[in-house]
Amino acid sequence: MTAPVFRLALVTILVAAPGAATAEVPEPEGYRLENYRAPVPAALHGAKVIGTDEAEAIWRGHSASFVDVLPRPPRPRDLPAGTLWRDKPRANIPGSIWLPDTGYGELASSMAGYFAKGLDKASHGDRTRMLVLYCLADCWMSWNAAKRALALGYSNVAWYPEGTDGWQAALLPLQDSTPEPRPDQ
Repeated sequence: MTAPVFRLALVTILVAAPGAATAEVPEPEGYRLENYRAPVPAALHGAKVIGTDEAEAIWRGHSASFVDVLPRPPRPRDLPAGTLWRDKPRANIPGSIWLPDTGYGELASSMAGYFAKGLDKASHGDRTRMLVLYCLADCWMSWNAAKRALALGYSNVAWYPEGTDGWQAALLPLQDSTPEPRPDQ
């Protein structure tokens, strides 16, 4: 009687870090209008693209305003009286201003005004102050928002494509955040 033969197969699994490009993504001419959670380009014409180490140095030096554009579902208007509503918390880079829903490819005029007003607040009215725009890794919303900030005349725009995913992976501090009130609130 022969002994059974066991074969051990070695399998290599490659795991890409958040924000790691698997293929080069071209920079589009306009804004991204759909499929916002997808690999992003390595560049944004007119903006400085920064990684986590540089974002941390800028943050520690207090030399920029950080702006998060992660979407936030609004509280439904027609909830029956007494219904509990629990807003999903957002852990953010400390000191950031959160302007939810401003990274979509197309914005209603009220949201475009909300974004412009929020950037004015974040920059203290100084269009030369560095603005660091972010969301999550592989999120086109921050790319769109940084492009929109450039179109509004901000001259010192940095795009942080790793967003809070990269920040958290580096074990940097996060804090619960409250968004700036929306135009309809």
